[in-house]
Amino acid sequence: VPVLNVFFADAGGRIAWTILGRVPRRVGFDGVVAGSWADGSRRWDGLLPPEEMPQIVDPGSGRLWNGNNRSASPEMMEKIGGRIHIHGARARQIRDGLFAVEKATVEDMRRIQLDDRALFLQRWRDQLLGVLTPEAVAADPRRGEMREAVENWGGRAAAESAGYRMVRGYRMYLSQSVFQPLLTRCGGLPEDFPYLFAFHAAEEPLWAVVTQQPAHLLNPEYKSWQEQFLAAVDTMLAQLPPGPVQERTWGEFNTVRIQHPVSQAVPFLGRWLDMPRRPMSGDAEMPRVMTVRFGPTLRMVVSPGREQEGYFHMPGGQSGHPLSEHYADGFDAWAEGKPTPFLPGPAVKTLRLVPGT
Repeated sequence: VPVLNVFFADAGGRIAWTILGRVPRRVGFDGVVAGSWADGSRRWDGLLPPEEMPQIVDPGSGRLWNGNNRSASPEMMEKIGGRIHIHGARARQIRDGLFAVEKATVEDMRRIQLDDRALFLQRWRDQLLGVLTPEAVAADPRRGEMREAVENWGGRAAAESAGYRMVRGYRMYLSQSVFQPLLTRCGGLPEDFPYLFAFHAAEEPLWAVVTQQPAHLLNPEYKSWQEQFLAAVDTMLAQLPPGPVQERTWGEFNTVRIQHPVSQAVPFLGRWLDMPRRPMSGDAEMPRVMTVRFGPTLRMVVSPGREQEGYFHMPGGQSGHPLSEHYADGFDAWAEGKPTPFLPGPAVKTLRLVPGT
């Protein structure tokens, strides 16, 4: 299997986290970037034994969590070449949700999984409101519409929120204007290069530059930082479809697309092979992970020995046949976050595979 996070829990309440999969013992390099083995200074020396793999067993807090962030100490993670992680915004919300309950129920865990509060972008929302001054708004009515949407954003990545879409887009376009001149020496970068998504550690240097506003890091296209900030605002507005800003909701952009591989090659078959397109709440920086083409392959809450209380979600159905009524019968519950039983109910249909004669 590939190297993945894995959690264990037993009916007695013991819990553990480790890394699943085989990891080589690297000599002479850390595995973060490729290196030549030609001179013998770099090599693999067998595999790391289980006792040397990063692991956390029965933590004193009684809780374990992960959001693709660094879970163990830097020294422990160094063994697997683990310098690059997603920053801990999503993991922090999961952690705080776990510590907010003394003895979690299935409903408590479902609520944590569906948490779409935009805590990560709160400071960006405040910074954007500081950019949209009365003078800036007076220069362009659309900026005024944007400010109103941002003021009433609701603090969540809700499908109906226009303000969340404005804050998120502003941060993305501002990151491009901040990092682009710093990376010109790389050469050959496309205009739509995803600066923020290419560098997991981009948030802290980006925020430091934006708040400290050093003159030598100002994009040479602009005369002041306020001008650069407003350019990101105007770029965001220019990317919106026509119509009032309040109608340009997050769900309009964040409409999930779950496509069958065949329909990607033969689009007209999507009518039968693809899941319904639906505006969705959630985003990448929160427990409710949901983007246009990325989301949870399943959600599950279950206690060992108490499986009848658990619930299970998957973004499809039990049948792989596109003409079956069960081809997409799990999609609605997955999209809406409605609990469905973890254990199977009575058999409705049975598929028998009979060897040929």
